[in-house]
Order: sequence, then structure tokens, then C-alpha cells
Amino acid sequence: MKKLLLGTILWALVISVPLPAMAGVDVSIGISLPPPIVFEAPPNVIVLPDTNDVYVDPNAGVDLFFWNGWWWRPWQGGWYRSRYYNRGWGYYNRVPYFYYDVDPRWREYYRDRDWQGHPWNYQRIPDRELQHNWRGWHNNRYWERQKAWGVQNYHPRTIQQRQGIRYQRQQQYQRQPEVIRHQQFMRDRQRQPQGQRYQRQPQGHPQGQRYQRQPQGHPQGRGQGQQKRQNKSQDKSRGQSQGR
Repeated sequence: MKKLLLGTILWALVISVPLPAMAGVDVSIGISLPPPIVFEAPPNVIVLPDTNDVYVDPNAGVDLFFWNGWWWRPWQGGWYRSRYYNRGWGYYNRVPYFYYDVDPRWREYYRDRDWQGHPWNYQRIPDRELQHNWRGWHNNRYWERQKAWGVQNYHPRTIQQRQGIRYQRQQQYQRQPEVIRHQQFMRDRQRQPQGQRYQRQPQGHPQGQRYQRQPQGHPQGRGQGQQKRQNKSQDKSRGQSQGR
């Protein structure tokens, strides 16, 4: 009975945690965050064909995606996500699952309104409409089944084709110089002692002095103890001489 109850609790936790939260963790301490993106108005996005509801802002100037309730952006070989499109970025410790479904030439297709040889009548989606409907669209596979992503006479790839393309894109991504540099930086960071991963307070800083402790056996600590014992000995000698 106890095993059954424990299994039920674990299963409830699994289905209640969103996929991105299970697949990676936001760890921003000691890691530089990307600069903010300035928007004159909330973004209008489009949905990318052959993806599991991946939206992108084509006018952001950088790659800015929306997927599964989060905004995502790559920067200097790493990945960051936020609940907001213009602030609150946190480091994500791996490549998000959706990214290898994104065709690297999507900007070219967007400019030409042509998706791999087929007219692409994409729809611009305001941010407010996206936030209100993305979950229902995802559950009903709305863009694929009812809209065909706005691509005329287009047949989606099979699962086997998508898996093969994902593997090729993953290999290409891992060979990018900035990705290699970022991965090496993270490996070096993990090998460092935990106390050295955080930014230290400079000497003389009041807060640094407040919490600074001398370890036992430190030369400076032994010197201070010896000086205290000498002072006590001198005070005792003076007291004895005054009593006589």
C-alpha cells in the first residue's frame, strides 16, 4: 500500500512539472546574462512549419523564440529563457529540445514568403493573442492540422525524416566556435571549487570584513593570541608590584 501511494505521488509530480523545467535548470549565479532587447511595442510572432509549435519574432534582430510558455534566446553559445520577452532572463543549462526542429534558413523563407518551394502565407500573431491561446493551439495541434502552418500544398515530414534532420542539425550546432567556447567555459567552471565560482568582495569592503574569518592555525591568529597572553602577563606583574 505504501509503495502504491509513493508511486502515485511521484507520477503526479512528473505530469505536473513542465518539460523545460524537468530538462534543465536556471543557474545564473556567476554567469553573464544577455543584454535586454528593446521593444517599441509587444512583439508579433509567426509559427514555424515542421515544428511542435515554435514561434519566433522575425523583427527582433536576434533569434527570439517562444515555446511551451517560455521565451528563449541563444547568446554567446549558451541558452537563456524567461517568462517575459524583454526581461528576466535566466541561464538554461542545455540546448532546448525544440531548437533542432528549427530550420536555420527560416529568415530566408520568411523574407521570400516561400517555405521550401511552397508559398508561405504566414500569420502574424500579437503577443496578447499568443499568451491567451498557445496552450489550446498546442493541445489541438491547431497550426499543423487546421492551418498547415500557412504553407500551400505542403506535406509535413515523417517522424523518421524529422529525427534524421534533428541529428544533422545537432551535429552542426555542436561544431559552432562560440558553442565550443561556451561548453569549455562551463566545464572549466564545474571543475573549480564551489567557493571560487562566486564573485569575491575586494579587500577593505565593509561587508567582506564583516564576514571574514581567520582559520584556526592561521599565522595572524597565532600572533594575536600570543600578544593577548603577553598583555595579561604584564597586567598581572603590575598588580603584584602595586600590592607590595
